[in-house]
Amino acid sequence: MIYDFQSLSIRYKEYSNIYQKINNECKKGVLVKIKRGLYTDDLYNDKEVIANICYNPSYISFEYALSYYGIIPEFVSTFTSATFGKKNNKIYRMKDATFDYKSVPDEVFPMGILIMKNSKGISYKIASKEKALCDLLYSKYPVRSIKDLKILLFEDMRIDEDEFLKMDVEFMKEIAPFYHSNSLNVLKKYLNKEADC
Repeated sequence: MIYDFQSLSIRYKEYSNIYQKINNECKKGVLVKIKRGLYTDDLYNDKEVIANICYNPSYISFEYALSYYGIIPEFVSTFTSATFGKKNNKIYRMKDATFDYKSVPDEVFPMGILIMKNSKGISYKIASKEKALCDLLYSKYPVRSIKDLKILLFEDMRIDEDEFLKMDVEFMKEIAPFYHSNSLNVLKKYLNKEADC
């Protein structure tokens, strides 16, 4: 469960120094500090929710989301998330968990976000598989041709081509221009070409 300082103040109300009690619980591993004023006693099951609240606004995306959906074959242990309006990437490291945040353009940020629930029924935000793929292409070194894009998608990232074409290509074509990115422009050209085949 995730606690703010007020809820921990109630939980530890019998202690004269609540700050000291919280620090002691963190040292013992009973609590894990997420950031100032936020703690969890179950890092393993709260990771997706923590990914959303550790750095706001954000939603899970990029490699972690693509692995979650089975679009890329690799298991991804770092919780990769998209944010906006930030000049620099941000990484938070906690006990047994790393949270990595990268910016996407403001215009595209709110598109293609789904609400999921963790094992405890707590909601968190994650990109759709199509949005996660577009976010990832935006974050990578730009591709200039359809040939280079196909190498990146189907060889480097090892996405199954048939599974790729089962994705919502119309949504990807719709949001691609909002990234103002060569890679996403090439993606749209590739999807248009496939639609014509």
